[in-house]
Amino acid sequence: MLKKRKYLLPLVIAVSVGLGIFIGGKLNFNDTPEKLFTTNSKKDKLNRLIDYIDYEYVDEVNTDSIVDVTVNNILDKLDPHSVYIPKQEAGRIAENMKGDFVGVGISFRMYRDTLAVVRPLEGGPSIEAGIKAGDRILVADGDTLYGRELSNETIISKLKGQEDSKVTLKVYRPSEDKTLTVKLNRSRVPIRSVDAFYMLTPELGYIRVNRFAETTYEEFRSALMSLKKQGMKKLALDLRDNPGGYLGIAEEIADEFLEDDKLILFTKNKSGAIERSFATRKGSFENNEVYVMINEKSASASEIVAGALQDNDRGTIVGRRSFGKGLVQREMGLGDGSSVRLTVSRYYTPTGRSIQRSYEDGTDAYYEKFYDRYNNGELRSPDSIKVADSLVFRTPKGKVVYGGGGIIPDIFVPLQESKEESFLNAILESGFVSRFIFEYLDENREKYEDLSFEEFAENVDVDNNLIDRFTIYADELNFQIDMDKYDENLRHHLKATIAEQLYGKNAYERLLRKDDEMIRKVVELSERKPELNP
Repeated sequence: MLKKRKYLLPLVIAVSVGLGIFIGGKLNFNDTPEKLFTTNSKKDKLNRLIDYIDYEYVDEVNTDSIVDVTVNNILDKLDPHSVYIPKQEAGRIAENMKGDFVGVGISFRMYRDTLAVVRPLEGGPSIEAGIKAGDRILVADGDTLYGRELSNETIISKLKGQEDSKVTLKVYRPSEDKTLTVKLNRSRVPIRSVDAFYMLTPELGYIRVNRFAETTYEEFRSALMSLKKQGMKKLALDLRDNPGGYLGIAEEIADEFLEDDKLILFTKNKSGAIERSFATRKGSFENNEVYVMINEKSASASEIVAGALQDNDRGTIVGRRSFGKGLVQREMGLGDGSSVRLTVSRYYTPTGRSIQRSYEDGTDAYYEKFYDRYNNGELRSPDSIKVADSLVFRTPKGKVVYGGGGIIPDIFVPLQESKEESFLNAILESGFVSRFIFEYLDENREKYEDLSFEEFAENVDVDNNLIDRFTIYADELNFQIDMDKYDENLRHHLKATIAEQLYGKNAYERLLRKDDEMIRKVVELSERKPELNP
């Protein structure tokens, strides 16, 4: 059994979060305190207080941190998805949602005080420059990157830079025991939001989307066209664990499946103004079967896609009730590099339902009610899902759908894993396993050099020696795993992680989801013969 004594339950993705309000303006110290607190605006009061602390308080105080706390406290009183983005995080978040960054294009980790390349990234300059998995980058433009404790942020700052800027790397290649000088130009490197796409059966294709970023529609469209060339006539769209992102990208993806002029969604703001979004003529999969997979961590833009298809009697929604986020945020800069994403409207599915869960009892209660799903049985039985009679809606063809608290799927697939398995899977999908596999491959990479992914998937098994090594490794880090109980699951994850470091994310997803219960259900549904009318 597992002995890290607090079970790690699946976490809600609240990265798609919404954000808030700002305090701005400068104070005039000619005003008296009495005037400040009787005639000035609320904004001026807060700004005055910060400046009084800055200039008059007896001890030195970091007023930046006070402002951050104040803004967070204000936003916390609004809704769970209006949030503050500090300036030190703004760049990383913007980069992730933009869908690319400028750099040398490597996945790396610090291994024995040296920057080790886990894998050069597709679409980045490192592949073209000849950098290989397992290489050690020792120096970048004269800056030493080994032999001292360096944070990831420091390393990233040395490898990133302006687009087309030159960088000279000194690289040690253990497999050949030689040092190389590599010169390259930094370029844009994609941050993929389509994790995987491949054929499940001769007719059924599969696309997994992890978020809705600026480049997601282009990635999705490219995957769709590629699969159609391979003979795809039906599609499984996997939006499980997808926290959402840009509303406009969700609209574009939904448009691919809906006939012209079908309503995708509408939004309503504070003043009651309504904006409607309709499908256009560009949809390329309007007449084909589509299955959308969702679970309890599918939120926001994921729910927009699922709701648009469900309300238009289009496709089949498979899985478990989604998270339930029906609010729309707009990002607003605060002038110092920080920003807020403030909830500015609510969105509604085509039948007019809001799927936003209630947050009237505050943010803590909002998330506690979500975690209650793991205890009240609704993740294992659809009969445990409670919906108010007032939230019943009907689609144009008469199908009953429900508002409030997320999208309820057409076909329910229960959560299979126990709490122990949830904890184990959280460990296995973390950097903990990735680090172990890197160390293993660092000693055994030559065994796989001439293998294609197909050959690896078909012929390579995780042997008992690797399992024993992993068990010892886990035990040294105070994770004790009952191998008799989880042996098959562990072998499955280890093989998928080896594939990821050798062949990329698509290979990882294909192996990880080989025996996926929800995918198996979609395959079964796709192979059903149509019922004949008597």
